[in-house]
Amino acid sequence: RYHLMSLLCRSNKSPWVCLTCSSVHCGRYVNGHAKKHYEDAQIPITNHKKTEKQEKVQHTVCMDCSSYSTYCYRCDDFVVNDTKLGLVQKVREHLQNLENSAFTSDRHRKRKLLENSSLNSKLLKVNGSTTALCATGLRNLGNTCFMNAILQSLSSLVEEFRKTLCALWQGNQTAFSPESLFYVVWKIMPNFRGYQQQDAHEFMRYLLDHLHLELQGGFNGVSRSVILQENSNLSASNKCCINGASTVVTAIFGGILQNEVNCLICGTESRKFDPFLDLSLDIPSQFRNKRTKNQESGPMCTLRDCLRSFTDLEELDETELYMCHKCKKKQKSTKKFWIQKLPKVLCLHLKRFHWTAYLRNKVDTYVEFPLRGLDMKCYLLEPENSGPESCLYDLVAVVVHHGSGVGSGHYTAYAAHEGRWFHFNDSTVTLTDEETVGKAKAYILFYVERPAKPAAEKL
Repeated sequence: RYHLMSLLCRSNKSPWVCLTCSSVHCGRYVNGHAKKHYEDAQIPITNHKKTEKQEKVQHTVCMDCSSYSTYCYRCDDFVVNDTKLGLVQKVREHLQNLENSAFTSDRHRKRKLLENSSLNSKLLKVNGSTTALCATGLRNLGNTCFMNAILQSLSSLVEEFRKTLCALWQGNQTAFSPESLFYVVWKIMPNFRGYQQQDAHEFMRYLLDHLHLELQGGFNGVSRSVILQENSNLSASNKCCINGASTVVTAIFGGILQNEVNCLICGTESRKFDPFLDLSLDIPSQFRNKRTKNQESGPMCTLRDCLRSFTDLEELDETELYMCHKCKKKQKSTKKFWIQKLPKVLCLHLKRFHWTAYLRNKVDTYVEFPLRGLDMKCYLLEPENSGPESCLYDLVAVVVHHGSGVGSGHYTAYAAHEGRWFHFNDSTVTLTDEETVGKAKAYILFYVERPAKPAAEKL
């Protein structure tokens, strides 16, 4: 029989039970009590007569009392296997029995009080008046923070996606559980099945690609021709088409790149136009040792440095020889990118994960980015055809990866809504400020095109 002892804490987040000693602590990413319990358990035993079993470092495993998922602090990962005696499953069954016991009504009463308390905490003082937080978190279903962070950033498949995004800004519950969308993701995206940590950028691309494909086939009785007709106000030259079609996905996130390749032997130039939904930017190697904004040694890496590295003229190495049609063989060449068309929402992915011989390492460099007025005009193929304000972008969301590896760690997101910034940490949503957002080590940045001022305001 398991005796559950609760640590005094004001947090009302999912409790986690230690499977070693049965003590209960608040959520792993809230006040850190569960983590502190793990760290205390790792203190070396000073008894000289300690056994060989005691000398081994223990894998302290805890279980979420709400979702029954298990997590190992030493491995920094969720656990899917069980002991030979099936003890983990027995704990799950015991917790489920408690949930269905005679104490159910009392637990519901306490939960209601906690929810009411949480709703009251969403009332904030802004300029002397009380206002609602109007934001809702997403529960972590077992290493699904990569999905939560992307959904909380986009806020802008299809039916479940719509339901989830609508729930994000209602603010009428402690947390919304995106299970329906998660199971749809499992069904149509096999790469994301299971409870292991995934790459948020990879998930975002899969999500946008599948939304684009689903919208082409029609949705809720709306035919593909109607969807395309909605975008008929765009001229053909301005339209970003992927797989020969344009949808609301390409209308919002779609841009066009011009890829120029020049043969260094005969000078033949090759031009190719490629649609894009996001741009993946390298962090220049000279900045990769600068980890914090306040670190004084060396120059600060900026988003402009990353964009310049992406669009600068580059000589391709021996492994990327260009097949020259005039020389009729592979030759050394140069490559350069231009942006022919900017999207309404510019998504910039900073490439923080790089493969070495055996490992995928993380580049932990801080990259300074503007919250307002990102000017993309100098990266355009024909900047003279753009208005003075049509190339300015303002930041609306940031996805951050915490930890050392792509297969572990944690994702959170910052998102702007109605002039205020919010920090989304799965089910926990807090109001934050621009200074805090600016210090984040961004993994994915979402910028929105600044609307052009009316003619009357320009006078």
